[in-house]
Amino acid sequence: MPAFLPFYASHPSNTAVGLPMLSESELKRIYWASRRGMLELDLILVPFVEQRLPVISSADQQTYVRLLECEDTELFAWFLQRQRPEDEELAGIVDQILEFARTVKR
Repeated sequence: MPAFLPFYASHPSNTAVGLPMLSESELKRIYWASRRGMLELDLILVPFVEQRLPVISSADQQTYVRLLECEDTELFAWFLQRQRPEDEELAGIVDQILEFARTVKR
């Protein structure tokens, strides 16, 4: 489990029904956890975290955090669209990331 996940999951404000947006320190932790060490994943995840994660819904932010718990091989297959996550929430965030990657100007 990435180092930031226990902090995020145990944060009292993240267990409430009306989930708040992530704090700046939480965003920084998620940014570093998004750097997977696999160039292909880094090129997809890091720009999404920098540009989209701060403005998506709290529920989607939490789903992104759950996505980071997945294995790199799963993420790679999902982003290459060779497979699709069985979990519909994860599939939704994968779709958002893919859409962002298609539309972002480099």
